[in-house]
Amino acid sequence: MRVTICFFLSLIVFSCKTDFKETKIAIDNYKVEPGFELEVIASEPLLNTPVAMDFDDKGRIWVVEMPGFMSNIDGSGEDLPNGAIKILEDRDEDGVMDHAKIFLDSLVMPRALAIAYGGLLYAEPPNLYFVDIENDKPTNRVLVDSIYAGDGNPEYQPNGLKMNIDNWIYNAGSHFRYQRKNGVWIKEPTTFRGQWGITKDNFGRLFYNNNSTQLLGDYVLPNRLVRNEFMVPEKGVNQVLTKDQRVYPLHAAAVNRGYVKGVLNKDSILIDVTASCGPLLYRGGNFPSDYNENVFVCIPEANLIKRNILSFEGDKITAKQAWEGKEFLASTDEGFRPVSMNHGPEGNLYVVDMHRGVIQHHAFLSPYLKEKAKVEKLDTLVNFGRIFRIRPTDGKVENNTDLSTLSTSELLELLKSKNGWLRDRAQHKLIYKEKMDAVPQLQKMAKDTGAPLTQMHALYALKGLNSLSFDLLKDVAENSDAAVISHAIVLIEDFIAEENVAVAHALFEKLASQNDKSIDLYLASTIGMWANISGDTFIPLLHKLEKKYEDNAVYQEAIVSGTQNVSDELLLTVAKGDDEKSPFEALVAKNMERKKAAKKNPIYVTKSRSLDSRTKGAKLFRQICAACHQDNGSGIEGLAPPLMNSEHVTNPEKLALIILHGLKGPIHVDGSLYELNHVMPGLVNNETLSDSDISAIISYVGNAFNDYPKGLRSNKVKELRQNKPESGSEYTIEELEEVLKSLPLAK
Repeated sequence: MRVTICFFLSLIVFSCKTDFKETKIAIDNYKVEPGFELEVIASEPLLNTPVAMDFDDKGRIWVVEMPGFMSNIDGSGEDLPNGAIKILEDRDEDGVMDHAKIFLDSLVMPRALAIAYGGLLYAEPPNLYFVDIENDKPTNRVLVDSIYAGDGNPEYQPNGLKMNIDNWIYNAGSHFRYQRKNGVWIKEPTTFRGQWGITKDNFGRLFYNNNSTQLLGDYVLPNRLVRNEFMVPEKGVNQVLTKDQRVYPLHAAAVNRGYVKGVLNKDSILIDVTASCGPLLYRGGNFPSDYNENVFVCIPEANLIKRNILSFEGDKITAKQAWEGKEFLASTDEGFRPVSMNHGPEGNLYVVDMHRGVIQHHAFLSPYLKEKAKVEKLDTLVNFGRIFRIRPTDGKVENNTDLSTLSTSELLELLKSKNGWLRDRAQHKLIYKEKMDAVPQLQKMAKDTGAPLTQMHALYALKGLNSLSFDLLKDVAENSDAAVISHAIVLIEDFIAEENVAVAHALFEKLASQNDKSIDLYLASTIGMWANISGDTFIPLLHKLEKKYEDNAVYQEAIVSGTQNVSDELLLTVAKGDDEKSPFEALVAKNMERKKAAKKNPIYVTKSRSLDSRTKGAKLFRQICAACHQDNGSGIEGLAPPLMNSEHVTNPEKLALIILHGLKGPIHVDGSLYELNHVMPGLVNNETLSDSDISAIISYVGNAFNDYPKGLRSNKVKELRQNKPESGSEYTIEELEEVLKSLPLAK
């Protein structure tokens, strides 16, 4: 009997454990900064090529999978519906995810998600969708934006979906922001930012990067410099925060352009970043204090994460690397591909590891890396995925709070948390849950000058609940620190009206007398808005600020940005009396010229990002050329010679003439003679292909099958259309060489 009982108990235990899919991953070859602990909390088989994640109110991880990206060396299969969004759970509560629940599947190259408004916002190009969540199932799907992402290279498509303190959702690789009010989605232009990944500081400024620049950012709050539709700011947004792009890998990782002089050192180790992405400004409150508002950056090509320390100077932000000679986290595991990071509800740092051997998109993949990937078998490293957690070894471990069960008073208490993730989520929940009973307490918190971060969150919670007042903002502006005052100045614009002119003017004069750079910057950005209804009252103050910061382009841009509706003549009076044209006058004059020519900032006229040339060329190549030359350029015996290592693809003009007018007869390629019994037809009479299409094909072929790619502009392609063979048919190689001798150099 005892044996039978034990047998059945063992069956019960075993059956319970079959639901748990924890995989033990060795991380001996990972080196994290002393004082921190690195843990694998999710891995295959639960994950396959994760690229983004978020936490829900219960502390569960929602993750986007994009297995269609570079699943093979040729990059085919991007159009397959094999992407998914999953919910990861820790059912045995040991800190490691052990169960995956599919929320959405059959997605084509999904790339971003955000838990928001009680549902899920997610990107599946070209669309941005929102779905409600009921019992972990999607319902009531809404199309938020049908042109969220243009067709093209996934590395350049919008992503991020970052909710900021101002209640707007921002993206990398995009010039639009989103918000839902009263059940209706709103889309507005904003500054174009970055490439892959976006983050924010406690104040609400945005930070991002691109492949070769590890950290970019805005000196000012979003949209303060783009309200004048004819001005394009150059100094206050999209600023390089550090010129130091140096990386310190643990090994000689394979990189795309490693053969180019200056990319690798004498030991074949990468010198500067080439694929930085996924920045995260740490606001978790669980790391040592000197880590607060540091920015971590993913460097997947070198298998590491770097740390930057920011310095805030009121009107400027700079960054420096935390160390020389080492990184915060680095590995010799060439599969380690960190692409994004998140805060956890408990304040720790979470790293999304795509864990794929080849992460360079095929349109930009060099022959050098193709060959290296094959030799090192990186192209076989697919169908993996990891999520790491980084926490202090001696840090306090807190259990996740189920935010879905919290009362209004408990959510208000979270606005005081040192953990920015909790403050953000509490603010958002108060708004979309329409917690009007929170208003009296929010008003008190907005005045609590002993807690500036709480003040800012309270102000924007009140804005989201339509419960701000002119008197409250005036009170906050008169008694708070510079950061809170700056936000109050921004928010008080909602109350621009004749009856508030006198009080607002007196307030602004008082604030200007504090001689604070941050306060002055936001005054400069707002006074033009008030001058629109009372120029005589506010122009003198505008004049003072312009003179005070006449050598600071950021303040000049702030002033002009806020004066779209102020007459140009009135604005020019601000700088009158100078013997020489001031920088401000020059900026105003430029703005007047753009206005006269109806030349708006591109963010107000461009609907979505266009397809980059090489990706466009890759698509056309596969449609037109690959049937004979193969996707990998190897050619087909008896049908078409190879393009890889072909001397005929190195000269873009020669390549253009071949594509346009065709080629016949025997031809030597890379030392081998190809005597084919047919001709390659030209595309010159294909009316569906424009000059820019031919230029795109040249751009792709020159990159994919040549280590030193060169392009050819569409206007040159147009010229070469007229260089038809004298025979009236296709060129022979001899005829082609003679024609090339007579051509001027391409420009």
